[in-house]
Amino acid sequence: MARVAIVTGGTRGIGEAISLALKAKGITVAANYAGNDERARAFTERTGIPAYKWDVADHDACLAGVKAVEAELGPIDILVNNAGITRDGTLLKMDWQAWKEVIDTNLGGCFNMAKATFPGMRERGWGRIVNIGSINGQAGQYGQVNYAAAKSGIHGFTKALAQEGAKFGVTVNAIAPGYIDTDMVAAVPQDVLAKIVAKVPVGRLGHAEEIARGVTFLTGEEAGFVTGSTLSINGGQHMY
Repeated sequence: MARVAIVTGGTRGIGEAISLALKAKGITVAANYAGNDERARAFTERTGIPAYKWDVADHDACLAGVKAVEAELGPIDILVNNAGITRDGTLLKMDWQAWKEVIDTNLGGCFNMAKATFPGMRERGWGRIVNIGSINGQAGQYGQVNYAAAKSGIHGFTKALAQEGAKFGVTVNAIAPGYIDTDMVAAVPQDVLAKIVAKVPVGRLGHAEEIARGVTFLTGEEAGFVTGSTLSINGGQHMY
């Protein structure tokens, strides 16, 4: 019987690449999305992967969304917490709403989705959770105190939950991508992006498929001894 996975933010960018990579491994995938119905429909038509709409920042919506997926596809074995937003600005210009929205979605979403799926994984004695952090959660980034704080929090969340799941066959890991050629990065002004690329030792942006390959490894049967780990995929931009 095929494993069942939920990928949050799974219909575009890195999330889409993850959804496709897991499907290619024979996993039954449900792609969560928050807002763009037209894009989600196009994604499903193109890939055959069903898309389910709910806001990961909404705790009750996550519980209901997971129940709906399980009713249609079966118990959730794999969770990829990929959904994320940006509301950039320096602290002096950032308002409370911009802080709260990013924390609630990027970090709160990990908690909400884990609450909805981790107990079942624990009871069944097998599970894989992969949380998508960021190089900016490791190194910080000017104008992103909200995003950097949320992503840094993901790395701590990962290590703590890994300790809770280890003896029950549930691994919890994180991936910290560097700058990847997605729509989010495409929105960065060209002159700024050129400066970023200049700081990447391999000399280019990463590809979403490279992050997806990391996820397929960490969610596989062969990765049972890897837990509480953060895999940095950043072209050597941040090493520690």
